[in-house]
Amino acid sequence: MIVFRHPAEVPDDFGPSVVAIGKFDGVHSGHRAVIDRARVDAEAAGARVVAVTFDRNPLALLRPEICPDSLVGVEQKLDLLAQAGVDASLLLTFDRELADLDARAFVEHVLVGALGVTIVMVGGDFRFGRGGAGTPDLLRELGVELGFEVDVVDDVRAIEAGRRVSSTWVRELLSAGDVSGASRLLGRPHAVRGEVVHGLKRGRELGYPTANLSRDLEGFVPAEGVYAGWLVDRGAHTSDSGGDPRRSIRYPAAISVGTNPTFDDVAVPQVEAYVLDETDLDLYGRTVEVEFVARIRGMVAFEGIGPLIEQMADDVVKVREELT
Repeated sequence: MIVFRHPAEVPDDFGPSVVAIGKFDGVHSGHRAVIDRARVDAEAAGARVVAVTFDRNPLALLRPEICPDSLVGVEQKLDLLAQAGVDASLLLTFDRELADLDARAFVEHVLVGALGVTIVMVGGDFRFGRGGAGTPDLLRELGVELGFEVDVVDDVRAIEAGRRVSSTWVRELLSAGDVSGASRLLGRPHAVRGEVVHGLKRGRELGYPTANLSRDLEGFVPAEGVYAGWLVDRGAHTSDSGGDPRRSIRYPAAISVGTNPTFDDVAVPQVEAYVLDETDLDLYGRTVEVEFVARIRGMVAFEGIGPLIEQMADDVVKVREELT
């Protein structure tokens, strides 16, 4: 997938394109329904599929007091869009200049001028341009004038819950520790990504050495607790690449999210993963992705090291059961 970070980077002869626009936070099943529709239309028209998205939630600039934490980081989002079959992504920096751009100028300069759009895919609640003045109806009017079609894609709804799939719903489930429920909406396990750093090495002392993720990791951290999941070694850490996915190795893992209440010596919740049956695995300085499959239990404080080790052994048994 090609990544452009400004309309000026798009070659003059890039179009035609079918464009899907949105925050794409989490790239959940609702987002992928839009992308799948775009892929079908692009195939018929001999066009490229382009995702136009932002480097942050626009609320981070416009209403920071109500801006939710993102489900995925920017690099995670780009990887997920590539996996969904997008040919190119235009990652716009949502700054004051972009926020003040009126709806017509956005369409003329970004969609038509840079991307040569033939079809625009949006959700029914899509808004764009200064003050959110742009609506799907306005897009249709501009499309008639400027030569593109607009396809408003219906929401994907979970029949049993009677609710549309949304990033908000995924966030609610993760906050409650329901990672399996979140996975159903995402269409894959939820994951966080970060560099493995040195911790207190207490897990090694207890017989369960863990890979500790840096605090500036990408992705929404679920509720405190112990989880079954996978650690994906993405390769040596580099500041600009986030690792090499061609060298990825998946390991079954018992994952802890919390503050080590038995010892009470960690100020903020941390994510650490014990790779099953591995005691000499050296992951320091490497970028890993931790995927959450199922919650085993909540986080509790134990009366001493003995009961803690006994519980950790039981956790590992349950993790094996969940992953097999």
